[in-house]
Amino acid sequence: MSEDAPGNPGAVAWPDDFTASVMVRRMQAKLHRWAGEDLSRCFGDLFNLVYDPAFLVHALARVAANAGAKTAGIDGMTVAQIKAREGGELGFLAQLRDSLKSGGYRPAEVRQVMIPKGKSGKFRKLGIPTEAA
Repeated sequence: MSEDAPGNPGAVAWPDDFTASVMVRRMQAKLHRWAGEDLSRCFGDLFNLVYDPAFLVHALARVAANAGAKTAGIDGMTVAQIKAREGGELGFLAQLRDSLKSGGYRPAEVRQVMIPKGKSGKFRKLGIPTEAA
């Protein structure tokens, strides 16, 4: 690549919610098709999708649309607080993306308890987020 080549290879293109949704859906369809065409196929490089800008934008949009969006997460932040902070949601997503790419992100442990499932006498697992240290 020449010195005067346009563009910034380190720049991230953050799609809008609709474009991100379309991009994520297309990738999901491809993965589904590939898995169906070859049942022995192994997908060993999916982590790059976790920090893909479209996937992060789509994930935040889905969380924001959730009925529980007004409830703070384990980090004590609501979606509204994320959007209101300096840098807004794209700043938040950029920090998250950098943390995921660098391997620095470590999710908090989830405590698992068994709770009764109706009158059947059966139990189901319930994950309870723990405080981040």
